[in-house]
Amino acid sequence: MMVVRIVACLGALAGLFLQPAEASRIRIKDLVEFEGVRGNDLVGYGLVVGLNGTGDGIRNAPFTEEILSNILERLGVNVTGEEFRPKNVAAVVVTGSLPAFARAGSRVDVTVSAIGDAESLLGGTLVMTPLNAADGDIYAVAQGTIIAGGASAEGDAESVVQGVPTSGVIPAGARVEREIDFDFGSLKTLRMALREPDFTTAQRIETAINRDFGAPVARMLDAGTVRLDIPATKAASPAHALGRVENIRVTPERKARVVVDQRSGTIVMGADVRISRVAVSQGNLTLRVREAPVVVQPNPFSEGETVIVPRTEAEIEEDEGIGLAEVPAGTSLSEVIAGLNALGVAPRDMIDILKSIKAAGALHAEFVVR
Repeated sequence: MMVVRIVACLGALAGLFLQPAEASRIRIKDLVEFEGVRGNDLVGYGLVVGLNGTGDGIRNAPFTEEILSNILERLGVNVTGEEFRPKNVAAVVVTGSLPAFARAGSRVDVTVSAIGDAESLLGGTLVMTPLNAADGDIYAVAQGTIIAGGASAEGDAESVVQGVPTSGVIPAGARVEREIDFDFGSLKTLRMALREPDFTTAQRIETAINRDFGAPVARMLDAGTVRLDIPATKAASPAHALGRVENIRVTPERKARVVVDQRSGTIVMGADVRISRVAVSQGNLTLRVREAPVVVQPNPFSEGETVIVPRTEAEIEEDEGIGLAEVPAGTSLSEVIAGLNALGVAPRDMIDILKSIKAAGALHAEFVVR
């Protein structure tokens, strides 16, 4: 009878599901990365001042004392041999990203994170900090007031922390001092790297570009790369060519994929997921063990001692679950999920069912578990 119930539920819900709409057409700029058009990571080591007693303990973070001494000496203050233990400074690592085509004088956001035992960076100010790229050269300088991402409070007997007060950001906190040496205008060919490599999508990009320019200006090299011949586009510059190419729309092809998150019970699936003919049976066992010890005492004025007699109650309950049910061949996963939802199957049990269907070889999709 369970087979009848599932088929009836699937049939009743079939009309509620929207038919798969025609795949949307996506701009090429949202599908690929252009060669040379990329950011560069920056990192620096600096000092935050102005903290309200929540900075590093100099005894536990000697590098804070070292950088503070170096900064004061550069400012003309000689602290050699002096002992100072301020609690309003903290050593930090500053990170950021230099965008593509960033010019000298432009500003970028930076993130500031404590590396010592500072309790909070709230209200602190980052002192001028040079930011280096992977080649070791300085490309930007950061300075400014930190916006911390949390809050903390404490009393004599208890403290509370919300968020992460030892990390924060400085919007537009770094000024670009040096530009990346890259002559984009001299490129003769430019490669486009697909964010999700796929032969069909790459071929569609090639066809769409050639159709738009009316000439064979693009060529697919592999599943993840399409090469563009800049002179063949007859554009004034590579920038003009890309300005036209990146707004051409194509229909990308995606792999059939099912992604499940066991912690939250979330299931996300693609429209192309299909299931072969398979039978499903699912049930839950609940084991309960309770201890109810009994205290036995001797009669009044008699010889004896109090004894604790253990008593254990154990029982196993089996939920009704889902009986043996057959899923027809070619059924979409969305229809199966709808039928399981109609039967009241919990999300976590649903994930276990999908795992078993995949293990049986009946789920034709990439199965990703997070």
